[in-house]
Amino acid sequence: MPANIFSRHRGGYLRVSRRSRSSDDESLDNIPLMSSERFEMEENESLVRRRRQRPLGQSRLSFWCSNIWESCCTCCIRCCCKKKEFKPRSVPLGLEHLTDEKYPKNVVRNQKYSIITFIPKVLFEQFKFFLNLYFLVMASSQFIPEIRIGYLYTYWGPLGFVLFVTMCREALDDFRRYRRDKEANSQKFKIFTNSGIVHVPSSSLKVGDLVFVEKDQRVPADMIFLRTTEKTGSCFIRTDQLDGETDWKLRLAVQDTQHLTSNVELLDIRAHVYAEAPQKQIHSFVGTYKRTDGTGGDESLSIENTLWANTVVASGTALGVVIYTGCESRSVMNTSQPKSKVGLLDLEVNTLTKVLFFAVVVLSIVMMILKGWGGPWYRYLFRFILLFSYIIPISLRVNLDMGKAWYSYMITRDKNIAGTVVRSTTIPEELGRISYLLTDKTGTLTQNEMVFKKLHLGTVAFTPETVDEVTAHLKTAFSQAATASVPSRVGTPVRRTVVTRVLEAVQALALCHNVTPVYDDDKSEETSLQVEADQQSQQTVVYQASSPDEVALVTWTESVGLTLVKRDLNSMQLRAPNGAILAYTILHIFPFTSESKRMGIILKDDQTGEIIFYLKGADVVMQSIVQYNDWLEEECGNLAREGLRTLVVAKKVLTEEQYQEFQNRHHQAKMSVQDRNVKVQAVIESLERDMELLCMTGVEDRLQENVRPTLEMLRNAGIKIWMLTGDKLETATCIAKSSKLVSRNQDIYTFKKVTGRTEAHLELNNLRRKQDNALVITGDSLQVCLEFYEHEFVELACQCPCVVVCRCSPTQKADIVKLLKVHSGRRTCAIGTEGKQASMAADFSINQFSYIGRLLMVHGRDSYKRSAALGQFVIHRGLIISTMQAVFCSVFYFASIALFPGFLMVGYSTVYTMYPVFSLVLDKDVTPETALMYPELYKELTKGRSLSFKSFFMWVLISIYQGGIIMYGAFLLFEDEFIHVVAITFTSLILTELLMVALTIRTWHWAMILAEVFSLAIYIASLVVLRNYFDPMFLKTWNFFWKVIVITSVSCIPLYIAKFLRKKFNPPVYAKLT
Repeated sequence: MPANIFSRHRGGYLRVSRRSRSSDDESLDNIPLMSSERFEMEENESLVRRRRQRPLGQSRLSFWCSNIWESCCTCCIRCCCKKKEFKPRSVPLGLEHLTDEKYPKNVVRNQKYSIITFIPKVLFEQFKFFLNLYFLVMASSQFIPEIRIGYLYTYWGPLGFVLFVTMCREALDDFRRYRRDKEANSQKFKIFTNSGIVHVPSSSLKVGDLVFVEKDQRVPADMIFLRTTEKTGSCFIRTDQLDGETDWKLRLAVQDTQHLTSNVELLDIRAHVYAEAPQKQIHSFVGTYKRTDGTGGDESLSIENTLWANTVVASGTALGVVIYTGCESRSVMNTSQPKSKVGLLDLEVNTLTKVLFFAVVVLSIVMMILKGWGGPWYRYLFRFILLFSYIIPISLRVNLDMGKAWYSYMITRDKNIAGTVVRSTTIPEELGRISYLLTDKTGTLTQNEMVFKKLHLGTVAFTPETVDEVTAHLKTAFSQAATASVPSRVGTPVRRTVVTRVLEAVQALALCHNVTPVYDDDKSEETSLQVEADQQSQQTVVYQASSPDEVALVTWTESVGLTLVKRDLNSMQLRAPNGAILAYTILHIFPFTSESKRMGIILKDDQTGEIIFYLKGADVVMQSIVQYNDWLEEECGNLAREGLRTLVVAKKVLTEEQYQEFQNRHHQAKMSVQDRNVKVQAVIESLERDMELLCMTGVEDRLQENVRPTLEMLRNAGIKIWMLTGDKLETATCIAKSSKLVSRNQDIYTFKKVTGRTEAHLELNNLRRKQDNALVITGDSLQVCLEFYEHEFVELACQCPCVVVCRCSPTQKADIVKLLKVHSGRRTCAIGTEGKQASMAADFSINQFSYIGRLLMVHGRDSYKRSAALGQFVIHRGLIISTMQAVFCSVFYFASIALFPGFLMVGYSTVYTMYPVFSLVLDKDVTPETALMYPELYKELTKGRSLSFKSFFMWVLISIYQGGIIMYGAFLLFEDEFIHVVAITFTSLILTELLMVALTIRTWHWAMILAEVFSLAIYIASLVVLRNYFDPMFLKTWNFFWKVIVITSVSCIPLYIAKFLRKKFNPPVYAKLT
């Protein structure tokens, strides 16, 4: 996409492309895309932003400095670390010898640290946060005697504790990774050598080794599939650990090596396997197999001949040759180090700490102004900064991190969303601030379990209710075939009967697929063909395929009487309604790809010798392939409006000469190493012309349970939902309506197909007038809009209640997610979007779509509100003691002397108040049932009011009030020694904090009461033990008790009264529901 410039024009934005344009396009520059009419936007929602955004809370200076630093580091890395160049290779087999080229070890390593890098990396990750860096500077300053204000442990103790906890957590996580890596690397595998079978660990495997992989065993390295114990010469593998897909994949052994009589012969042949250079693409491979001893032929190798590392063999025992190991394997190349995600709340807290630091500096300067700048003023200034440093609590990050761990634990323990996995424990509170939810359709909103619903022949259609008619037609056709052959249609076309058309359509569905029937293992091997078929008819069959659509079609043909009974690499057998076995030889298979959107197969009827090319695929590609007809486009639209997935089926009869010519050209294309896929596709397309249209099928992908109420709940919560699907526009529209993605009172605006800038401009202007409508757009039109009017399209789409993008490729889905995050600046949640290792790389994994409702409405909401309350209370805890310190210094002639001894300061932020403050992670304003019943409660969270500057400054005022009351109250009631002031103020401070926790709590939990009582008991015990800090005789007097009670009451009771009045006259939303 070319670079673009945006210019401001009459209240709107006009995109100007730097590419050459026609005069018609240039005239558009004078027309504003956004007219001067105003449009409403949500509160705090600015949609038009620059692509390169400055992070929240980062100044312009630091932003530009970080950019310059990043550029310098990138240049240094490029200069110092030369990128490894991957090369293709030739792997010998048998008597051929391996070259001396070195390949990486087959070692799995997912650890983040080594013994050398552990401490430096952990320290860097911690001190890149302003909070920890600030305390490191403060603690280091205590090594300078002139500005030391206390014992070293008062600063290094809390900082050391924070770092110790962090290092222990990181060390534990990395040790678990080390154990998993060690288990994987030490797993034993059988390799086939001249000395026989040798057991070696996975880490010892090398390129060229012949490795046995048994059923349900993990593939240890990337291999070429040479032999299998399965008679079909193929096996199934599970790839869920590689690409997140649960469907089994069929893999084919190299025919030359599979046909060898025994494994030993592999050691006596002369051959080699050519493999392309290692790359990330897990769904493609280019290679060749060549015999150099003159006894065998050459074969082309594709993805069907590979066994990638971390897949699992699901049938038989496979023997393969290793071609890629370690970091060159597809699995490792597609696995990146997980990035540590930072939530919006963490960024907001980081901003608040910077504000507090600014307050510390200002307060210190004010103290110096009042004190006077005489003498070593810089020393006094720094001492004041140190005295007020507790205004920024170092325990803030520890409390927030421990809270996140607790939220993650609660999510996994919730029985209502059983099986939910939290893989990113740093962002659970982000679930409470989602503004946009982007979801796939197939397998996410739907069950991915296909049910055959309709067979359309153009003039007649069959549904499950009329399946008996199809069965009757097939019986009639095969009974006629027993006495007379079907008339040939060479030359002048013959008008066919419904019986003939049904027969050809059902035969095509029963033959054009990649399905394999799997039976019980107890079937006798030594049986004749007819006896084997009879035995199979008595057994339960399971159809195995990579696509559930194909399984649905083959299951339906079985229900009408034409059953797939056997399939291997080269043949296929069907059982007719009359019991006859129809045998076919498989000549070629052209598998389905997301680019071609079709699947084909060339078969030879063993009985008649006829060669038939069957093809099925999406209507958009099949319309140009089949012969002219007047019903396909209309009926495809009708089926799509019923919410069905459509497939168009066609066939072409080939002569022997036509097939041989195709075979020669296809073989040459497959043996090509350069641009193989392009050449092969060109040869196949030469056959895909003027094909006979047989039928069209409609398959239903049923919605998951509770999808409709979940979508309605999310919509009521103010979350805008975008559905991204590869289905037809009509199918996507129907699903959007049936799933209640589009509410009943909403209209749908279908974005017309656009191919250029002019059309996109006009359509976007039409869309602006339909902002209350749901938007439905195709992936091609979206691409055009993003090319010319990226900002404008996203701005308009974000104002629509929901958006449906159909005919959307997996790459487009990922791009849309990134685009929405950049332009809207809001929290986005992508569900079911495709990508490498989809499930394993997710932040949260859920078993069904309906779980997202409880995950957001209950756990997300509670996590965010609890973290906000916890963060603000920890800040309040530092603010109140800093206020007391400021009052103390001002009263005592602005002397930079600490109010409390260092030990009490450490105890104040740990054992005396830690447990009650952290118990706020158990607080909740409403029950889970209420949160689910009233999703409107969630809408308030997206505005960020739980942790905002308004709430922050409210806590600042409370802290100043309470700190001032405690100190001035103590001075007013002061009589004897200073140690009594310490006892009165510190005791009042502890009691005030405990009472403020009680004031903040909305729903009491038994652990909260226990924490309050336990903390009070610890403090009372310390009054007895710490005789150096408190006068035990004074603590027993009535003077001490009544002064503490009065000061604590004055500091807390007004706040209790204010809370009562606010709840009475201006109650929060949740209070109205309880």
